Amino acid sequence: MKRSRLVFQLVLLGTDFFAAAFAVFVAHRIQRALKPDSIDRFLHYSNFLALFVLAVILVSYIHKRYHGRRPANLMDSFTRTIGSVTTASLVALAALVFLFKNELDYGRIPYPRGFLVYTWAGAVVFISLGRFIVARFITFVQAHGYGRDRVLVVGSGEVGRMLVQKLQSAGGIAHEVVGFVPTDDRVPPLVDAPILGRPPDLPEIIDRYEIDEVVIGMPEASHREIVNIISLCEREKVSIKVFPDVFQIMATEVGVSDLGGLPLLTVRDVALSGWRLSLKRVFDLVFAGLALIFLSPLMLLIALLVKLESPGPVFYIQERMGLDARPFPMLKFRSMRADAERDGPGWTTADDPRKTRLGAILRRISIDELPQLINVIRADMSLVGPRPERPVYVEQFRQYIPRYMDRHQMKAGITGWAQVNGLRGDTSIVERTKYDLWYIENWSLWLDFKICVRTLFRIFTDRNAY
Repeated sequence: MKRSRLVFQLVLLGTDFFAAAFAVFVAHRIQRALKPDSIDRFLHYSNFLALFVLAVILVSYIHKRYHGRRPANLMDSFTRTIGSVTTASLVALAALVFLFKNELDYGRIPYPRGFLVYTWAGAVVFISLGRFIVARFITFVQAHGYGRDRVLVVGSGEVGRMLVQKLQSAGGIAHEVVGFVPTDDRVPPLVDAPILGRPPDLPEIIDRYEIDEVVIGMPEASHREIVNIISLCEREKVSIKVFPDVFQIMATEVGVSDLGGLPLLTVRDVALSGWRLSLKRVFDLVFAGLALIFLSPLMLLIALLVKLESPGPVFYIQERMGLDARPFPMLKFRSMRADAERDGPGWTTADDPRKTRLGAILRRISIDELPQLINVIRADMSLVGPRPERPVYVEQFRQYIPRYMDRHQMKAGITGWAQVNGLRGDTSIVERTKYDLWYIENWSLWLDFKICVRTLFRIFTDRNAY
């Protein structure tokens, strides 16, 4: 695995090298075609090319873009490329001016500005494209069994089972779950991985099965127990990752205050407050308004089909809990028979007989949720936030899930951080709550944008949509 990782890193470095050089070449040709006089006066084209390529490699290395064990996702890679190329462009230009300050033309156009803009844009495009191709190639190779990380899961109970399933589904191409090591007697019966032993056997297990990565899922264990597990794993040179408990998720940042001279630590509070609330509201109004305008023909068609297929209203209006635990009427296209809840509320299942034929299709691609754009305009909901639950379920969950009601410190969302990470439908409410709390405490406008884009990509691939 170490050899394949080195090859992957060298391929990325070579891709960035040729993409940056090609960007400078293309920018030079464009500038020559548009303004030949300006580029002809720029006597240090070859020097700038060398400096720019070197700057791209150095900045990317400093940003640890060659240190990863596997390719980053497309959006993260693109945004990091923009940052790296911008920094590299400034560094290269500053180095050029410093090294050749006595030879540069200090007239009206000391260097062709258009050429620099074309270089920056070309580098962003070509480096992103190159990394995308490399990522697809790595995925193809790993899908055929080469270069995968051999993973060992150490855990207990439901968390251990969830980690195994998550690694086998979401990371099934990049990871190969070799086995499972239970830390107590609550061995989950549905773990689809062989049980290889107990924690004291970890050094031998890691060596015998050539493990690359150990994932520890013991959120309820004491720090001493987790440290003991880590020390057993560290005897062998493997990557170690720990699944955190709820408090560890909350306390990624703390503030220091004092009470009469007594220092106090304040756990990170809700990130969405003050002017950020207005910014999120503007984001919601702009994108929900545009979505309603462009999707209105589709929504009219769906409304007509719902009405024609079965008797009953077009919309299904259900009471849900929103901001500050206040109930609001949430809109959906009706996907079940009108009398679906005559025996009381119940969870929707994959083969629910109450669904209509059209409703099954609407739920499969999640477009039964489109009327919630109206809820966003009405300020009942946001585009992104914790998914709202019915009051009857909220009363149940708050009894046994720590900090469950903290989800209501933010408006409910059409989509959310938990949903784009596969936690929707009939999945663990406890795990969903952890993701929702992390989102609330780490909110940013860019995070909302990423979640919206990932939601669009998941529409046709989400197996938990029903």
